[in-house]
Amino acid sequence: MQLVRQNEKSAGNWHRSGVVVLAALLAAAVASGCAAEPDGGGTGAAGAPAKPAAGRSGEAAPQAGPARARDTYAETVRKKQAARAVAAKKWGLAKTPLAAPEPPKTKPLITTRKGFEVRNDKGLPPVFTTVPTKEKIVFLTMDDGAEKDPELLRMMTELSLPYSAFVSDYVINDDYGYFKEMQRRGVTISNHTLNHRYLPGLSYAEQKREICGQQEKILKNYGKRPTLFRPPYGNYNRDTLVVAKSCGITAVPLWSAEAFPDRMEWREWDQDLHPGDIVLTHFRGKDDWKGSMPDMIRRVMKTITDKGYAVAKLEDYV
Repeated sequence: MQLVRQNEKSAGNWHRSGVVVLAALLAAAVASGCAAEPDGGGTGAAGAPAKPAAGRSGEAAPQAGPARARDTYAETVRKKQAARAVAAKKWGLAKTPLAAPEPPKTKPLITTRKGFEVRNDKGLPPVFTTVPTKEKIVFLTMDDGAEKDPELLRMMTELSLPYSAFVSDYVINDDYGYFKEMQRRGVTISNHTLNHRYLPGLSYAEQKREICGQQEKILKNYGKRPTLFRPPYGNYNRDTLVVAKSCGITAVPLWSAEAFPDRMEWREWDQDLHPGDIVLTHFRGKDDWKGSMPDMIRRVMKTITDKGYAVAKLEDYV
């Protein structure tokens, strides 16, 4: 802003009004300059929005979407772990189960494990014992369905432990409701055939009845055809995979380790867990093994937690 010098004659007449105008112009310039200065730096462009001065209290800037999502997930995990600690004491676990990481946004590509192939298996469901991941997680799966222990439902819910059920109709058809309640609690019900027969010894038509027949039983009782299938005893041939694909199966998870109430059995030579390993156990009670279903969970969770692993949900990765 440029100030114009007045001559003496006119100065008297303009003095009073000039002072008023000058003051107004100076006030406007200062206000404009302050509004243009970002964070009090004095170099902002004219018309830029005003920002609070350093050290001045004001409303916090809203978090970005991903940051807020991470904070929300972290808070959920914190609350779940606090509840788990209480449940772990109640159910007699040696340690509180570890928290699994957030599931991947994109599921990993799964291929058939080397040595588990069948001839001309391109396009057939992959057969695997471990899910490809670098995270220290394992997956807990339960087969058959003979034992229907209500304590197991309560225990797994209170511990917030995910698991997957591979059921055979001949042992669950006396109480479909037990597994319906399990499904209501977030467990996926998957296919383990109608009658738990040795599939490689059956004809194509007989295998289709066993596998696809169970697909229809599960659809009728649980509202959805499974996409995961586990052959009894882990035995299969090419017909098994062709039949399974024909009625909606997309993957065949086997296992790397098996849990009992009194021991662990291992497939791998090092007798240890690895990231992404699938752990097998069964719906059995004291009539079949040395302990109850809760006894088995205490045993397997001690092994998993002692080795620094968390239990994740198989269907989040497959």
